[in-house]
Amino acid sequence: MMGCWVLNEGLSIILVLSWLGVNLYLFIDTFYWYEEEESFHYTRVILGSTLAWARASALCLNFNCMLILIPISRNLISFIRGTSICCRGPWRRQLDKNLKFHKLVAYGIAVNATIHVVAHFFNLERYRWSQSKEAQGLLAALSKLGNTPNESYLNPIRTFPMNTTTELLRTIAGVTGLVISLALVLIMTSSTEFIRQASYELFWCTHHVFIVFFLSLAIHGMGRIVRGQTQDSLSLHNITFCRDRYAEWQTVAQCPVPQFSGKEPSAWKWILGPVVLYACERIIRFWRFQQEVVITKVVSHPSGVLELHMKKRGFKMAPGQYILVQCSAISSLEWHPFTLTSAPQEDFFSVHIRAAGDWTAALLEAFGAEGRALQEPWRLPRLAVDGPFGAALTDVFHYPVSVCIAAGIGVTPFAALLKSIWYKYSEAQTQLKLSKVYFYWICRDARAFEWFADLLLSLETRMSEQGKTHFLSYHIFLTGWDENQAVHIALHWDENTDVITGLKQKTFYGRPNWNNEFKQIAYSHPSSSIGVFFCGPKALSRTLQKMCRLYSSADPRGVHFYYNKESF
Repeated sequence: MMGCWVLNEGLSIILVLSWLGVNLYLFIDTFYWYEEEESFHYTRVILGSTLAWARASALCLNFNCMLILIPISRNLISFIRGTSICCRGPWRRQLDKNLKFHKLVAYGIAVNATIHVVAHFFNLERYRWSQSKEAQGLLAALSKLGNTPNESYLNPIRTFPMNTTTELLRTIAGVTGLVISLALVLIMTSSTEFIRQASYELFWCTHHVFIVFFLSLAIHGMGRIVRGQTQDSLSLHNITFCRDRYAEWQTVAQCPVPQFSGKEPSAWKWILGPVVLYACERIIRFWRFQQEVVITKVVSHPSGVLELHMKKRGFKMAPGQYILVQCSAISSLEWHPFTLTSAPQEDFFSVHIRAAGDWTAALLEAFGAEGRALQEPWRLPRLAVDGPFGAALTDVFHYPVSVCIAAGIGVTPFAALLKSIWYKYSEAQTQLKLSKVYFYWICRDARAFEWFADLLLSLETRMSEQGKTHFLSYHIFLTGWDENQAVHIALHWDENTDVITGLKQKTFYGRPNWNNEFKQIAYSHPSSSIGVFFCGPKALSRTLQKMCRLYSSADPRGVHFYYNKESF
C-alpha cells in the first residue's frame, strides 16, 4: 500500500523546497540586478562579477538570518500549535520539525556567509590591484577618483602598497565582518553532536554569541564600502556616451566626473522583527524562571528513575507537552526537556527522570535517589521550570484511532495521555473523537515496569468497570531478561495476571513484528485516519515511518497512517 502518510512527508519536502526556492530566487534575481544595473557599471569595471556574488549572497544571508530565530521561539510555536484555525492537520505536524528547520537555515547562513566572504576577498584584491601601475585606461581613472576636491571615491583602497587587511580592519564593515565570521564559526562548530554531549555548557555559551552576531550584522552595512553611481550623477553623466571618454571627464560638459555613494544598510530591516520577537520570548522565559516551583513529592523508582511532583502558580498543560527544567545547584546554564507525566486534571504536574547522562545523574544524586535516603523537603535543590510547550502527542485526540509506541523511558509522554484518557472517561458528558488506542511499550529492564504498571492497572480496572475494555489495547514487550527471570516467568505463566506487571494482559518477550502489527491494525480499521505517535530511538523511528508508508492506502477512502515523533 502507498498513501496519505506521504502527505506529511510531502509537506516537509514542499517546505524545504519552498525555502530553497526563495533562496535561489533571491540569489539569482539579485545577482542579475547587480550584473545589469547601470548605477553599478563603473563598480563592475573594477570588481567584475564578484560584486554580484557578494551582494546576492548578502541578501540570502539576511533572509536566512531573519528565519533562524523563529523555529527556536518555543512559546510562539506553542501558540501557533494551539490555534487550530491557523494550523491544522499535516501543516500542524510540521511544527514538530522546528529544530530540523533551524539547522537547515543555519546551513544556509553558513553557505551564503562563505560565498560572501570569499567574494569580498576577491573584491579587495581587485580594489588593490586597480591602484597598481599595471592598471590602465578606465580602470586606473576610476581608481584615482577622489584624489581631488569635489570628487567622491569609488575605490576604498587608496594606494597600491597599502596593506588591505590592515586597511579593512580600520573600517566598520571590516571589523564587523570579522566578528560575524568568528561568531558564526564558534556557533557552528560548537553545535556538533560531539560537543553538545561532551560539554553542554560550552554549546550553550557559544550559541549565545548569536547576540554579538546579530548586533554586528545590523551595523555591518554602515561602512558602505561597495559604492555605486548616484542617481543625480546618472542623470548628468551618460555612461554609454562617457565611459570611453574618461580622459575628457573634466573638460567635456556632457561628461562630468561621476559621483558615487554607498547603499543604505538593509540587514537591520530583515532581522529587526524576529529579534524583537525572540527578545519577547526570552523575557517570557525569564519571567517563568523567576516563578517559584514547589516540589510536593519525590519518589525514587527502580532502574534509576526519579519522579518529581511539582506545583507552580498559573501552570496549565495538555497531555504530551513538555517542560524545560533547570537546577542551579548543578548548572545555572543548562535547561533540559522532560515530558510531563501528569494529567491536566491533576492538581500538580510531574516528570519522570532517568539517569542518562552527567546532568540527570547529578540531579538524582542531589535529590538523594542514588541509593541514599531521599532529601528532606527543606534541603531539596531549587528547580526552575519553563513551559509547558506543545509536542506531537497533543494531537492524539484528533484521530479516531491512535497508535502509541514507546521505547524505554520514552513511555513518559504516554503516561500523561493515558491518565488524561482515564479522567475523560470518568466524565460522562465528555465526547471524544478518539475511539480506539493501541499502546506498545518496548523495554529492556523488567524493573522499569514497576512505576508504570500501577497506572496501567488503574486504567485497566476503570475501563473494565465501565465496560469499555475494547477501548485500550496494550502490548508490553520485554527485550532483556536473565536465566533466573526466565525460570520465574515460566513457573507463573498460567496465572491470571502477568508475573511482571500484575496486569491481565500478558507481557510479550522479544521485539514486535511491526509488519504483522500494522497489517492487523489496517485490517481492523479499513477506512480510518490513524495517528501513529512514537517516542524513542531514531532506528525504530525510521522503521515505523516505513511501516506507515507501507500500510497506508493509495485510495483516499482507505486507511491512512500519519506518523508523529516526539521531539524537543
